[in-house]
Amino acid sequence: MDQLYQHFRGEERHFIDQVLEWKETVQNQYSPKLSDFLDPREQEIVASVIGENSDVKVSFLGGVEDTERKRALLYPDYFQPDQEDFKLILFQIQYASKFINLQHRQVLGSLMSLGLKRSKFGDIRFFNDIVQLVCASEIADYLKANFQEIGRAKITLKEIGLNELITQTEDIQELTTTVSSLRLDVVCSAIYNLSRQKIQPLITNGFVKVNWKTVDSVSFECREGDTLSVRGYGRSNITAVEGKTKRDKWRLIVNKQK
Repeated sequence: MDQLYQHFRGEERHFIDQVLEWKETVQNQYSPKLSDFLDPREQEIVASVIGENSDVKVSFLGGVEDTERKRALLYPDYFQPDQEDFKLILFQIQYASKFINLQHRQVLGSLMSLGLKRSKFGDIRFFNDIVQLVCASEIADYLKANFQEIGRAKITLKEIGLNELITQTEDIQELTTTVSSLRLDVVCSAIYNLSRQKIQPLITNGFVKVNWKTVDSVSFECREGDTLSVRGYGRSNITAVEGKTKRDKWRLIVNKQK
């Protein structure tokens, strides 16, 4: 067990234990187990914990191939999963788009104010004035009855097929940079071309996430594979930590969304 934990951060242990419980449930009951929506880091942990040569298999689906948030389906090797097993519903949010401009945080904030967990929702997608929301089917009726406004804007929900989900195209730039340490403030400063004096309050005020979780410690140590996001400045992924230069600096390769 300790061998498994050593590949992950300490704060991820609780989730690993949960995944091990799911796996045991599938093994004992010999029937599938469906999770709530997971962020990409959680999906990575599930895939790693389950492994490829296990009597329990895992598949992920969040609507279409490029969705970020997905439900995990753990199942015994006899089982053949299909789309219906993931219990996903896609809603298009209808609103007075000529007069109102909706933003992601407004949509999410209004959903959370209904007392629902973030894990019951998948991706929220935008294209021009189209806004779409993937959710778990078990809350679909509750949403239809109660999700009637975003801010002061009146809305209605129209259920559509998952194949109608907006696809997203990301413009990604690869960059190489060097940093004196792997501290979060130092790494973010280099990636986003901000002074540490500017980045530090963003971190301590909760505007920075590592692997989809808010991190408010400037000295948090980044690792290869980490996904960073700074509110207002975008998202980036540390694809490689290439060791140290002659000047004793870490060389990073980063994929940064433009």
